[in-house]
Amino acid sequence: MLQLRNLVKEYGGRRLLADVNWHIRPADRIGLCGENGAGKTTLLKILAGRVAPDGGELQSAKGTTFGYLPQDGLEHRGQSLFAEVHGALDDLVRMEKEMRLLEESISTGAGKDDLSRYATVQETFRQRGGYTMETEVAKVLHGLGFAETDWQKPCEAFSGGWQMRIALAKLLLQRPNLLLLDEPTNHLDLPARDWLEEYLVHYPFAVVLVSHDRFFLDQVVGRIVEVWNGQLTEYPGNYSRYVEERERRIEALMEAKRRQDEEVEKMEAFISRFRYQANKASLVQSRVKQLEKIERIQVPPPRRKIAFHFPDPPKGGRMVLEMNRVTQGYGDLTVLDTIDLCVEKGDRVALVGANGAGKSTLMRLLAGEESPRSGERIEGHNLSLAYFAQDQAKVLDPQKTVLEEITSAAPFDMVPRVRDILGAFLFSGDDVHKRVSVLSGGERNRLALAILLLRPANLLLLDEPTNHLDLQSKQVLLDSLRGYKGTLVFVSHDRYFVDALATRVVEIGGGRATSYLGNYEEFLRAKGAQGDLTHSAQRVEVLKGAESFEPEDKEDRKRQHEQRKEAQRLEKKRQKELSEVEARIETLENDLAELEQVMADPDLYQDPQRWRDVSARHQGLQDKISTEYERWEQLQQSESA
Repeated sequence: MLQLRNLVKEYGGRRLLADVNWHIRPADRIGLCGENGAGKTTLLKILAGRVAPDGGELQSAKGTTFGYLPQDGLEHRGQSLFAEVHGALDDLVRMEKEMRLLEESISTGAGKDDLSRYATVQETFRQRGGYTMETEVAKVLHGLGFAETDWQKPCEAFSGGWQMRIALAKLLLQRPNLLLLDEPTNHLDLPARDWLEEYLVHYPFAVVLVSHDRFFLDQVVGRIVEVWNGQLTEYPGNYSRYVEERERRIEALMEAKRRQDEEVEKMEAFISRFRYQANKASLVQSRVKQLEKIERIQVPPPRRKIAFHFPDPPKGGRMVLEMNRVTQGYGDLTVLDTIDLCVEKGDRVALVGANGAGKSTLMRLLAGEESPRSGERIEGHNLSLAYFAQDQAKVLDPQKTVLEEITSAAPFDMVPRVRDILGAFLFSGDDVHKRVSVLSGGERNRLALAILLLRPANLLLLDEPTNHLDLQSKQVLLDSLRGYKGTLVFVSHDRYFVDALATRVVEIGGGRATSYLGNYEEFLRAKGAQGDLTHSAQRVEVLKGAESFEPEDKEDRKRQHEQRKEAQRLEKKRQKELSEVEARIETLENDLAELEQVMADPDLYQDPQRWRDVSARHQGLQDKISTEYERWEQLQQSESA
């Protein structure tokens, strides 16, 4: 349906797209991947006709319609929400009016020749969902998180994130043949994100999208196209398969490049050696021509990633933080109503719920940034918390450089390490001298996270830490948080991130805070078993999973709850013993290293008794280390079991 031929696009002398050839077929589900600045958004804009290429051509099938959603910047005003979104169906409204006029003409007998036209218009109207217009508008608005009480509000009453939802609603209702979406989940909470995922899975036409949400890509797309070095490389399957296939492809490319480099080196050595020998002139010329014809293999550079480890947290009590009958609101609006929440040592708590439900409010209360109207916040023993707010980057001083900002926030003993930490967060070379005011959203978030790392804390409160991070950076942050030894409470609209990290989900909504053991997938099963379709529990496979996993009576539920608690208790015990074993191994290996320095002294062997004592101690340490490693392996195996 759409084909690119030798497409070229340049910006400031840099070639973003170089002689690109690409074919998009009807009903394709394509995810564009690549590092920031590779050209993904530019390619979407070219497909949408918003940006003209500098060379080549773009051919589309007759009748192809395009729909493009940018990352941000759209605003709607002058109409109510429902009227604005319904306006996306103007073509259908015009068809409906034409049908009424044709019906009147036919009924009076004056329009016998209009029967054919009426049949054509009616069939088109039916195929495009004209008879269910109102229902479809309501379905899309509800799916994207708009309450029915919002429908008659003026569009200008909605904030930037909701403005993008309005634009997305209009686009989905128009049902273009080619849907082009640039970060469509950026402004969506988890329920709306899950609804959009389900909608796109069943969308009847082609979809090309850019997203930093790994789970969303895995569920929606059937093909990944990587944008790198001006070229497009296709990988069949979803994002997870792409990650595996890309590694295999790069390994193969590196081996092929190694062989090619060896061959080139041999040719160049031959040319250099025999360049000035007349009897070898023809052979030299042959090698020169061969070299010119060789198409050099290019290997994608290794991706720079955030790589860091959180400092070991100070020891604290079993109960880390508790909210006791807390109520909070603003003006006449009550956001949280007499909620109870206890956060225990080692918990990984994900707060979920619709936008505006009160997740960020609860995070501010937990952090002590706000005082509740009523109820109490109780801190555990030796609590040391670090709080990353959703707008954390806004507290940075725009006039300072990156280095000045992190140095001013660093404890005295950490000042010598700030450059190393900045390097781990992708700020290297002259980047550290950039002013905060010129940093992108992702760079500001990375700087704010780096500053958070400076101080050890046994409770991390993270409100949307993955905003503006690319897929690779999210993965490394996730890996780092998995290794964090303290307690974590976080908000994220990235399904993969929540699924991989949470051990408990707390749903915020209707002023309440309801706790569910397990990750987000288990939370969905529990909601589906309760008949609650406000999340993606409406998906068939989740409902089937709920039938299989959820017990039927209260006694079974109670027993399963106790089993989960016991499993969590055993896991905490295993983790504690694992840490103790690792500490003992480190101590023993240090002792062994010191002893081996003693054994390296030639004078030791002049005293036979001392040598026997040292040798026996050396053997004893080795035996102890061997025993500890056996226990360490047993504990590791019990985790995988």
